[in-house]
Amino acid sequence: MADRTAPRCQLRLEWVYGYRGHQCRNNLYYTAGKEVVYFVAGVGVVYNTREHSQKFFLGHNDDIISLALHPDKTLVATGQVGKDPYICIWDSYNVQTVSILKDAHTHGVACLAFDSDGQRLASVGLDAKNTVCIWDWKKGKLLATATGHSDRIFDISWDPYQLNRLASCGVKHIKFWMLCGNALTAKRGIFGKTGDLQTILCLSCAKDDVTYSGALNGDIYVWKGLTLVRTIQGAHGAGIFSMYACEEGFATGGRDGCIRLWDTDFKPITKIDLRETEQGYKGLSIRSVCWKADRLLAGTQDSEIFEVIVRERDKPMLIMQGHCEGELWALAVHPKKPLVVTGSDDRSVRLWSLADHALIARCNMEEAVRSVSFSPDGSQLALGMKDGSFIVLRVRDMTEVVHIKDRKEVIHEMKFSPDGCFLAVGSNDGPVDIYAVAQRYKKTGECSKSSSFITHIDWSLDSKFLQTNDGAGERFFYRMPSGKPLTSKDEIKGIHWASWTCVMGSEVNGIWPKYSNVTDINSVDGNYNNAVLVTGDDFGLVKLFRFPCLKKGAKFRKYVGHSAHATNVRWSHDFQWVISTGGADHSVFQWRFIPEGITNGILETTPQESGIDSHSEESDSDLSDVPELDSDIEQEAQINYIRQVYKEDLPQLKQQSKEKNHSVPFLKRERAPEDSLKLLFIHGYRGYDCRNNLFYTQTGDVVYHIAAVAVVYNRQQHTQRLYLGHDDDILSLTIHPVKDYVATGQVGRDAAIHVWDTQTLKCLSLLKGQHQRGVCALDFSADGKCLASIGLDDNHTLVLWDWKKGEKMAATRGHKDKIFVVKCNPHHAAKLVTVGMKHIKFWQQAGGGFTSKHGIFGNIGKQETMMSVSYGRIEDLVFSGSATGDIYIWKDILLLKTVKAHDGPVFAMHALDKGFVTGGKDGVVALWDDTFERCLKTYAIKRAALSPGSKGLLLEDNPSIRAITLGHGHILVGTKNGEILEIDKSGPMTLLVQGHMEGEVWGLAAHPLLPICATVSDDKTLRIWELSSQHRMLAVRKLKKASGVLWDFFNERNVPFFNERNVKNTVLGGRSGAPIRGAAGTVSRCGSPKRSAPTPRGILVSGGTVPDNPGQLPPVSRAAPQPEKLQKNNVNKKRKLVEELALDHVFGYRGFDCRNNLHYLNDGADIIFHTAAACIVQNLSTGSQSFYLEHTDDILCLTVNQHPKYKNTVATSQIGDMTELPGTTPSIHIWDAMTKETMSMLRCFHSKGVNYVSFSATGKLLVSVGVDPEHTITVWRWQEGAKIASRGGHLERIFVVEFRPDSDTQFVSVGVKHMKFWTLAGSALLYKKGVIGSLEDAKMQSMLSVAFGANNLTFTGAINGDVYVWKDHFLIRLVAKAHTGPVFTMYTTLRDGLIVTGGKERPTKEGGAVKLWDQEMKRCRAFQLETGQLVECVRSVCRGKGKILVGTKDGEILEIGEKNGASNLLIDSHMEGEIWGLATHPSKDIFISASNDGTARIWDLNDKKLLNKVNLGHAARCAAYSPDGEMVAIGMKNGEFIILLVNSLKVWGKKRDRKSAIQDIRISPDNRFLAVGSQEHTVDFYDLTQGTTLNRIGYCKDIPSFVIQMDFSADSKYIQVSTGAYKRQVHEVPLGKQVTDSSHISKITWATWTSILGDEVIGIWPRNADKADVNCACVSHTGLNIVSGDDFGLVKLFDFPCTEKFAKHKRYFGHSAHVTNIRFSHDDKYVISTGGDDCSVFVWRCL
Repeated sequence: MADRTAPRCQLRLEWVYGYRGHQCRNNLYYTAGKEVVYFVAGVGVVYNTREHSQKFFLGHNDDIISLALHPDKTLVATGQVGKDPYICIWDSYNVQTVSILKDAHTHGVACLAFDSDGQRLASVGLDAKNTVCIWDWKKGKLLATATGHSDRIFDISWDPYQLNRLASCGVKHIKFWMLCGNALTAKRGIFGKTGDLQTILCLSCAKDDVTYSGALNGDIYVWKGLTLVRTIQGAHGAGIFSMYACEEGFATGGRDGCIRLWDTDFKPITKIDLRETEQGYKGLSIRSVCWKADRLLAGTQDSEIFEVIVRERDKPMLIMQGHCEGELWALAVHPKKPLVVTGSDDRSVRLWSLADHALIARCNMEEAVRSVSFSPDGSQLALGMKDGSFIVLRVRDMTEVVHIKDRKEVIHEMKFSPDGCFLAVGSNDGPVDIYAVAQRYKKTGECSKSSSFITHIDWSLDSKFLQTNDGAGERFFYRMPSGKPLTSKDEIKGIHWASWTCVMGSEVNGIWPKYSNVTDINSVDGNYNNAVLVTGDDFGLVKLFRFPCLKKGAKFRKYVGHSAHATNVRWSHDFQWVISTGGADHSVFQWRFIPEGITNGILETTPQESGIDSHSEESDSDLSDVPELDSDIEQEAQINYIRQVYKEDLPQLKQQSKEKNHSVPFLKRERAPEDSLKLLFIHGYRGYDCRNNLFYTQTGDVVYHIAAVAVVYNRQQHTQRLYLGHDDDILSLTIHPVKDYVATGQVGRDAAIHVWDTQTLKCLSLLKGQHQRGVCALDFSADGKCLASIGLDDNHTLVLWDWKKGEKMAATRGHKDKIFVVKCNPHHAAKLVTVGMKHIKFWQQAGGGFTSKHGIFGNIGKQETMMSVSYGRIEDLVFSGSATGDIYIWKDILLLKTVKAHDGPVFAMHALDKGFVTGGKDGVVALWDDTFERCLKTYAIKRAALSPGSKGLLLEDNPSIRAITLGHGHILVGTKNGEILEIDKSGPMTLLVQGHMEGEVWGLAAHPLLPICATVSDDKTLRIWELSSQHRMLAVRKLKKASGVLWDFFNERNVPFFNERNVKNTVLGGRSGAPIRGAAGTVSRCGSPKRSAPTPRGILVSGGTVPDNPGQLPPVSRAAPQPEKLQKNNVNKKRKLVEELALDHVFGYRGFDCRNNLHYLNDGADIIFHTAAACIVQNLSTGSQSFYLEHTDDILCLTVNQHPKYKNTVATSQIGDMTELPGTTPSIHIWDAMTKETMSMLRCFHSKGVNYVSFSATGKLLVSVGVDPEHTITVWRWQEGAKIASRGGHLERIFVVEFRPDSDTQFVSVGVKHMKFWTLAGSALLYKKGVIGSLEDAKMQSMLSVAFGANNLTFTGAINGDVYVWKDHFLIRLVAKAHTGPVFTMYTTLRDGLIVTGGKERPTKEGGAVKLWDQEMKRCRAFQLETGQLVECVRSVCRGKGKILVGTKDGEILEIGEKNGASNLLIDSHMEGEIWGLATHPSKDIFISASNDGTARIWDLNDKKLLNKVNLGHAARCAAYSPDGEMVAIGMKNGEFIILLVNSLKVWGKKRDRKSAIQDIRISPDNRFLAVGSQEHTVDFYDLTQGTTLNRIGYCKDIPSFVIQMDFSADSKYIQVSTGAYKRQVHEVPLGKQVTDSSHISKITWATWTSILGDEVIGIWPRNADKADVNCACVSHTGLNIVSGDDFGLVKLFDFPCTEKFAKHKRYFGHSAHVTNIRFSHDDKYVISTGGDDCSVFVWRCL
């Protein structure tokens, strides 16, 4: 039978011709060793120009398209294309992988950049979002990721002078990025009028915020900050593809073929035009430049690399050439010399010297070349063209001999006959034409049986026969030169072929993998001398097979490098080299052939797995000469751990069954029984499919597993302590090298690993999210910090964990067949070994991935299945136990020798200090010295050897041993039959625990009188167990087959017992852990009633000007001067333009739906709170406020870090609605309350918003809870922006989640009928629900607040006013009616442990809404708030030194003195309800606001305080002062209006003529008329001079819609009305007649201007505005400015009049939702704005 093994000879990559210039840029650099680094196809190349040598990096599996050089100039990062592309960081000196970065990008990695200190790497993806990622590349960890841009990004660069700043550029944009925490935020560069908006191709950051960039039109654009400040025009004649910055300055290269050098200030130094030089040509385009001292590198679009010495710039050296873009198919080797010729779709034919690694000649054709062939004497060269013609050239001078065109389709294959007489030409038309060479290529024959295109041709040695292959996979034979078909089998058998390049035929059957397409293999070439065959295929692989290769699925060696298809392969004439060509990568690879003799069995290995052959993992069949598998291993390899239903699926199933059955009326639930069960003892040990799962702890206990339980067994007392954290079968177990910690891995859809403490049985870390089906092997590293695990998924994924943090450090595909053991190298932390079916692999961690090498068996041993592995004392030695009973001894990756150890597989091996112990299927335990030279002792496990103290009986002699360990003077052994034995070194054995073997146990009966029971199982045994404290098996009997009926032998009664139990009822009814999904509480945002569509919030730059298209200046008119648009008040003052607004004060505090959002800072000197989108720090002594305005929407929560290390560190978060605006995920901001600088931003996954945050005890962690439907709880390491853990909290709203003040791992969450105690274990969150138990009057209800006490006490405030007191997670007592209403807030004082509660309560003598309690909440003292309200409702409390800070639902903030109980009002604000009414006093610094909360309030602008408030009894909508400031008119929502006297706030008059809301109200400048505009499309006029009767004297008709604003003219004769129909109308006063003459209207001078409509204000409307966007406007009293408020919460400042569309403006943030009204104060010193949903009043100072 033919040998199906892989050939022993090999190939080694020696040279790659080419450089990837097309579609790539900035990919060519000098390394520190003055070598040149670049890439081609899938290979990173390091080229030493002095020695003319190349080194290769082969760690990629597809085209490399990006490259970056580390600042140390030695490390290189490369990124590739592909479905799951990855980034490799490798050392250019030894071409070894240092780190692999994966699982972030799709499609490809387009750009890479290291930061200036080389710690971080930025990468940009090729996906639709052009995702930008920031990596800590050494750890392989993703630090931040963000959507890059909607269009391609071409370059990205770090700012070397600012730590966290980057710039990226691409199609029609440039962006400047800041990295803060895990948030990467971009601001777009503003092109303005300085330059055209166009595509930017490259960039470089310089100092002082300056960025230089190269544009598509050949200009250099210079940016300062975000703004384009100047352009250097005509720097290049066309697009600038590459820019390189170095100490000397900058080098740029462009499509015009020029290199320009600039100094550090970008002043020109010199220009080098490569087109003009000797090797230059028209159309030369530079894609990459690099400048080092006096040398320059330039890479071109057409795959050349030039090196220029600056002094001799007119003589550039061409150091590398290759084919240009276009497929490369044509390849032929010279018959006598080490030369090859290639021809490509770039229309060139090139002749290469294999000895010198150089291009000798190049000849350009008219047409693309698809095939070439040398004549046998090497004098002529035939070229097959894409147009169906062929050309013959003389080789010496490349002159044309003939040019013949007989075919239309491409000529894909041609060969001269060995005698040189004929040329066979195969075309895609199907026939092969035969031409006579001597007769000037006259056609002499045609072979025409093929129905498809011709792919391969071979001549016979005597030139009498030809064989062909075609695209249909058929093989034909012809007589030559006539072309007659040949069919006789015998004749065909006798032909000797001159060459073998055909892919079809029995001789090459073995090259085809299973399930392959007939066009998958593009080319083969046989080497008769060495009996090897080389193939090139569509997967970019070059493979070596034995030749002939008869049997399908033959073994091979494979070599990667070509990324796309390998189109052609040929042996050189002397068989020294193999040449391969790449299709899409149009590169030529030259491989050195290393025959078998030289390697003498030991392979020279190149650094990467992919560089050496990978003993053909892909071959489908197993090696033919390996004995059959051992039955145990066979059986185990077949076990399938896939479950129909995993435990993880149960909650959903319960929920579904509930929903299905909920039509059934619910019966009242029975109480659960009072009694309970506790698991006492388990008989059993899982040995049949596990190994190495039995250990001693340091205290001498035995730890192992069975079912879903890990057992800690005490040998002295024969008792068990059980770890019950798993929810499905445990499959693997390992013990920590230093501490008594154990890791166990289980079965599961998302299989979990638990690391737990054997003393406390507490879970320390839970590792999930990486393995499917199950975890079959585990091992701790020698220092115990890392844990390696293997999964049961199809790739047997290998993961290395930092288990304490719960983070995956690295992961990779393990092997296609099952892996049995993973072991960490005790001498090197980053090295591992795995063994399994037919393989052993040696792994090295590299960043987020691994590199691997296969063990090389050589001639010493057969490739065997390995069942066990251990490291020895000596560093490089590894010992593995094989399925045949041999021990294989490895040094590094080479097999040194084998030692026979057992009969049958070596299942268990354990390394000792001075040797090894092994156990096998033969039931023998063997002790060895440290190199397996001598066997010191053996123990056979026999029944006879059992000591009397055994707790059971051995089922059989010599059971198969599956686990073995030493310690405490004993050997511990676990067997396949489920027994655990302890062997004393001197020989006696004790059986400790046992159970049934593999198979299900169904039969069970208890004895009626004695404490014993009997079981039968599918393992065909009947066993009797003692139930007393002895816990042992008394008797066992083997049965013929698994029994069906169990006789009770004690009484002659029989217990029917079914073997087939059909579990019909799998749906779990009744109790269910999952509550029914109801309406989850959400934070909703009600738009203003007129808002039609949700409008996107712009991404806006705060403060800066936004220039839009510059319109024309207003025309200069010679007519009579127009009257003023607006009456100017105080004209005597200098008319001053308002340049800027600055937020001065905010009246507001969000108490109505938030809690615990009010804190002291700086030992009580300042307080901090929030309203709208602003965070406010107010100084208590001066009353001045400062603001943090980085949030984009309503802030929902606020907390202050209590740890002294993080003084004044504040965390806040906000609403964010993913549904309306994708991409606006809410972020948590952590910032310094004094400097207002953002320290970190956390982009989170909580969709709708974050409603609570809390810092941990050390201040390093932050927990947040979202208002998404799952109410996800997330824990962050906030400084790095790293998410540690996340888990759905509850199906209903969670109000509070607080860390225990003494812990970084324990926290508590409370909410709607919800009380959970959480533990952070590694990267997992575990919780226990609060257990109410049987306390009287206690039931689970909605909990609103949390406080903490010593000794694990927790206090929670309930909705009924009780406080529940918990110890651990059990309820121990109630504090009944701590408040009469809900307990909304609790505060634990850290310094003395006292607790403050706040709730809803009527103030009485002894009760109050705020109470101060002792540490155990047994005694309290109540405080009244003295707000004068019937019911006080407190939402937030905080305790400082002797003071308590209180925030109420109505938006007040008070301070209570603890000693005297006196309360002092600090902040006053409107209650919940939109504020629409706003008016400023005509001569004083006061203003009035009127709100839906039914109050009107008068505020002082100078003292920043509330002067007075009136309860109106109804929601108010608008307000206006009379011109003398004596009266104020207020319009109500119910259609009524009221006139108050300002001084006394007495009602002067009121009237209700309308049913619907009064939208605006005005008093005329002459104090005569009152105009009232309503929602009923009317404006009514009242005469104020007639006194309080308020008779209507006129009204305006013809108003098409509701009124929005009104303004009187200065002479009180006209009124302008803006309406909901978005029309402005002018009416006469008081008759109400409409004025339509526009020339007349344009002459009116207005007293005020608040209209949002009209030509004068057209510029305040943004682009693509929805009609409702701008709500309000106001022109300053000087008439020079207009401010507007809109639905996006922006206040904008414009110049007035504002007649150009989209006028320039400045914008100010602070309000969250819509700004409802806005006014200038009487002297234009202040602007006041009011908010809708945010119920806040903002005061801005005009600058």
